[in-house]
Amino acid sequence: MTTVKRILVLPIDKKVEALRMASGLTLLDDPVAIAVWGDLPEGPEVAEQMEALEFSEVPMSRLHQDVELLAQQIIDSDVVYFV
Repeated sequence: MTTVKRILVLPIDKKVEALRMASGLTLLDDPVAIAVWGDLPEGPEVAEQMEALEFSEVPMSRLHQDVELLAQQIIDSDVVYFV
C-alpha cells in the first residue's frame, strides 16, 4: 500500500527551476501545490511551466507577505521543497 504525501514547492531563489520541479512532481500520484513568496519572473520559460502546471491543475497561492498562510501550508504538507 502506498502512502499519499502532500507536496509543497516554495520557489524562492531559483523560481523557474522550482516551477519545473513542481511540473515533474505531478508525475507522482501525490498532490502537489505551489506557494509563491513575492513575484515570479516573466518570460517564455515561466510561461511554459505555468501552462504545464495549469494543465495538471496544480494549485498555486501567491502569499504577498502572508506569514500565517505560509506557516499553515507548511504544517499541512508532508514534504516541502524550498528551491
